[in-house]
Amino acid sequence: MKKLLIALACATVSYSAVAGGNIEAGKALTEKYSCFACHGKDFNSPIDPSYPKLAGQHKDYLVHALTAYKRGDAANGRNNAIMGGQVKALSDQDIGDIAAYLHSLPGSLVSHR
Repeated sequence: MKKLLIALACATVSYSAVAGGNIEAGKALTEKYSCFACHGKDFNSPIDPSYPKLAGQHKDYLVHALTAYKRGDAANGRNNAIMGGQVKALSDQDIGDIAAYLHSLPGSLVSHR
């Protein structure tokens, strides 16, 4: 029983580490794929006003959006050919890492109550 509890605890910690994402790996991936070319060097000033600001965005939203782009999910409005091509090679871990990095950045997004 004790071994089972230890195994479960280790699995939970491992899953949390993956789910949380690696900020440094995410930063390296955004540089590798030149995400700043469209979303701005600070990810807060996109080159086109129709492109989203990514800095400070919620991790869950970013994971959902990037995964939908990867699938080419027209039902969720995520069937853009450029973004689809950018994310096609990303693993789930890569997506989590990018989301963690972008979430960690200071952003200008606000919530109104």
